[in-house]
Amino acid sequence: KKVNIDFEPFKPINTSLYLCDNKFHVEALEELLQADSRFGFIVMDGAGCLYGALSGNSREVLHQFSVDLPKKHGRGGQSAQRFGRIREEKRHHYMRKVAETAVQMFIANDKCNVVGIILAGSAEFKNDLLKSDLFDQRLATRVVKTVDVSYGGESGFDQAINLSQEYLDNVKFIQEKKLISKYFDEIAQDTGKVVYGVDDTLKALDAGAVETLIVWENLDVNRFVFRNAEGGEVERFMNSIQEKERSNFVDKQTGMDLELVSKDPMLEWLAEVYKQRGANLEFITDNSSEGSQFVKGFGGIGGMLRWQLDMAQLEDEDENDLYYEDDDYF
Repeated sequence: KKVNIDFEPFKPINTSLYLCDNKFHVEALEELLQADSRFGFIVMDGAGCLYGALSGNSREVLHQFSVDLPKKHGRGGQSAQRFGRIREEKRHHYMRKVAETAVQMFIANDKCNVVGIILAGSAEFKNDLLKSDLFDQRLATRVVKTVDVSYGGESGFDQAINLSQEYLDNVKFIQEKKLISKYFDEIAQDTGKVVYGVDDTLKALDAGAVETLIVWENLDVNRFVFRNAEGGEVERFMNSIQEKERSNFVDKQTGMDLELVSKDPMLEWLAEVYKQRGANLEFITDNSSEGSQFVKGFGGIGGMLRWQLDMAQLEDEDENDLYYEDDDYF
């Protein structure tokens, strides 16, 4: 019996790979799972304009059009003035079209649909657009960088991405630092609107109180679902150290072994249920000093709450329903 299972990636893969090996190569798929912000690109020169979007390693050309602008005229007298007026009028119409099309590409439901916009081009077109009153202010405030490129069209788009790479690499790092700093500020101000550790965070999540759920991307915790002798389900969360202790697989009331129903990484489970609990999910790394402190000092998982919670009131009547000791993690 031969079974063939096909998976369609939720984002396009810009990599072609043909290998004969003794293992599966899923590096390109792993890159798709990284949380990436979407950036807009406007590449303009005297020949036309291109609108593109970049999310992670996936680039997309949204729209492009060409234009035929008159060159500077070398004749003197009235002829030069007339050609100069015609040239300025056509440049103005071109600038207006670029600005209006930018609204169509990057504004949805009266909101900017990208976290940042990068203007690229040769000559002064990009700078003139940024200064122009024609350029929607909702977009102008999202311009994060301007770059000089030697080409227009898709070649200029690729060059703009390469020239902006250092900035793009730093964006997630900066956003992560801001997020965790806000979390630490809530703790410092003693607002009572933060939780940390697996146990308290999950209780607050079940109560619908978590507004932003913060999780370390390498959190070493699995979710176990067991069945006890009475047929009821028991849910426990354990790290790799706790999994080696047999007592964690025993019904604490009867002393009998629990039947394993399923075992899944906690990260995957959270990715499936966080929306049902009304929370926003943010994965962080330990690359920054703030991230490292969050992982080492708070167990790598926590949340910012919509309202204050008395965690003592959320204690489960049956502790077997949720088992995790934060002290065992470190």
